[in-house]
Amino acid sequence: MKQKPYRNAIAFRQKWTVLALLCLGALLSGCKKSEEAASPEVSVQVEKVESKDLTEFVSGETVLVPLSQAAIVPKISAPIKKFLVQRGSHVKKGEMLAVLENADLVAAVRDSQGALKQADASYDTTTKAGVIEDLQKAQLDLAQAKATFDLQQNIVDSRQHLFQEGAIPRRDLDTASAALVQAKAAYDIAKQHLNSLKSVSQKATISSAEGALDSAKGKYEAAQAGLSYSEIRSPIDGVVTDRPLFAGEMANTGQAIVTVMDTSSLVAKVHLSQGQTAALKVGGDATLTSSALDGPAHGKISLISPALDPGSTTLEVWVIVPNKSGKYKAGTPVHASLAGRTFADAVTVPNEALITTKSGTQAVMVVGADNVAHQKDVKTGITDGHDTQVLSGVQPGDQVITTGAYGMDDGTKVKISAAGAEDDAAPSDAKDGKPTAATEKDAH
Repeated sequence: MKQKPYRNAIAFRQKWTVLALLCLGALLSGCKKSEEAASPEVSVQVEKVESKDLTEFVSGETVLVPLSQAAIVPKISAPIKKFLVQRGSHVKKGEMLAVLENADLVAAVRDSQGALKQADASYDTTTKAGVIEDLQKAQLDLAQAKATFDLQQNIVDSRQHLFQEGAIPRRDLDTASAALVQAKAAYDIAKQHLNSLKSVSQKATISSAEGALDSAKGKYEAAQAGLSYSEIRSPIDGVVTDRPLFAGEMANTGQAIVTVMDTSSLVAKVHLSQGQTAALKVGGDATLTSSALDGPAHGKISLISPALDPGSTTLEVWVIVPNKSGKYKAGTPVHASLAGRTFADAVTVPNEALITTKSGTQAVMVVGADNVAHQKDVKTGITDGHDTQVLSGVQPGDQVITTGAYGMDDGTKVKISAAGAEDDAAPSDAKDGKPTAATEKDAH
């Protein structure tokens, strides 16, 4: 009789426990369905995969330097007499920039000029008068000696005939023979003197006069050169960029007193690795950008160094930038982008669309027609700094996420934002493939 109420109480508890569990299950199921129904969409921006010509660019940091520059150093030490230019003056090659004190040099030129005139007159006297007169006198002496010798020979012959006939004594014959010997000796001496004058003396005299004249010319030219060192002239066309001294100050050898730069063209010397320069060629296009420049500057590759720099193991590449207007300044730091290989009909995606997976490979998030993002691994090729070539993984027309893909899981529901839709609908800009604000308005 006492056990029946106890059993009823147990049954009552079990009934309520089951009912509570059923209610809890129903509540949890409803919450789960509510959460699934309220699962948010991720707002993203997308762009379409394109097929277009793509040019590879390599880049580097450098500064603009003048095409040519001359820091003019005087060859003599002297006070500065006057300057003829200021900073910013445009000068031509050979134009005088400054004059140093040169009174002593002017006097040296005058002195050497007088010595040169004297040597020149002596040379003329020697070659046009002295040598000719000596030669003529030697010829006349020889002719006179020959005539005397012939006369004495006739006398001897005549007296020899008379002596044989007994008409004259032997003493007269001996006297005539002695005179003949003297005449023969005088003739031989005159003949030898003439030959020596022709072969040796005349040449030596002329050479001596020429030597004296050349020496005088050399001293005069040296004096003129010394005077020219006091006149500072520009070796190039350009503009004066530095003039550290003033008139009256001492100009010393080894110290530049004027600096001239040719800024009609500037050079950007970019140091790149050997692999980066493999696709470059002389004459290729290059673009220079800087916060200091009002827009990009365009130039051409003019030199690719044939040898590696021993210190950095890089190659120096020169980019020539025309600067006739003087718009660009030497010393400006710039970022240089150099055009290399070009691939036609390359499949490209914006650089912003590329993500790096945990395994280190590259991938993109592709949005399908169901607005669900799926991660696809891609193999990339060259890049122009804005777009990258994709060798496999996507096709032209696929939509890839450019903004909002960071940390996104595969299969995430997405919502394409208005900006992304405008980018997708707007035509590409002719310069860099990106839509412009104007074309976005037209598209809508």
